[in-house]
This record gives sequence, structure tokens and C-alpha cells, in this order.
Amino acid sequence: MTNEELTRLIKEISLTSFHKPFQHEGVFNFRLRTTGGRYLLRSHNIEINPSSYEKFGYEELEGIIKHELCHYHLHIEGRGYKHRDQDFRELLKETGSPRFCSLLEDKRKKSAAKLYVYQCVACKMNYRRKIRMNTERYRCGRCSGKLTAQ
Repeated sequence: MTNEELTRLIKEISLTSFHKPFQHEGVFNFRLRTTGGRYLLRSHNIEINPSSYEKFGYEELEGIIKHELCHYHLHIEGRGYKHRDQDFRELLKETGSPRFCSLLEDKRKKSAAKLYVYQCVACKMNYRRKIRMNTERYRCGRCSGKLTAQ
């Protein structure tokens, strides 16, 4: 789907669900990572994450567009367009728009941190550290022996 097709789709959904015209542009933004789309306050354009369309299909795309159109029409009318505003929540219910999109990436998932293991020469006690340390400056906490990197 191209940006022109996306703009046409947004205009159709705006007329059928909101009975108001969408007079700006819809574009795919490949830099979006964790959100399905966003409404830009200054240009009034709507950006959509293409991976949400690829991963979840047309129904998810339509839901994201409806959600962003709620922001769009309320902002144009000068009403409460933010997620916490009552006007926004009521318009979401009226149009059947989702409040959240499906998760693209798990925010809690982090890359496995490298662990450094140090061992005391005297008592063989192991120390696990996330940050590398200078073994010349530190000693074993149990017996004050010299540490070596494993």
C-alpha cells in the first residue's frame, strides 16, 4: 500500500465513521517502533506504522486510523483530543475505535546484558558484575584475596 492509497483509505473511513472530511495527508512512517500510528498537531497529518499493517492486517490498520482520526477531528474542532479527555473517550466509543493498538514490540524485553565473572584466588568465591571492574583496585570481600577475571 502506498501513501496515496493510505490517504484515500483515511478519507473513506473519516466520511463513513465520522461523517466529516479528512483534508490532510496520511503517510507510512517506518521509524515508528512501539506505536501503531500518530497524529501530528502542527501539520494535521496522520502517520501509520507499516509494520502494524503487515503484522496484524487490515482490521488493525482500520482501528489505528479510527483512533488517530479521533485525535484529528477533536483537535480541529478545538475540543479535548488527548487520551485522558472525556471528549476523546466518548468519540472512541461512538465510532467503535480501539483505545490501544496491538503491541508491536515487548517494551520489557531487553537484550541480555553481558555478565563479568571474577573469582578470588585464595577462597575461590565468585563475583558476578554487570560492569567491568579493575581487578588491581578491588579485593575479595570475604578474605581480602586477589581477584581474577574468568
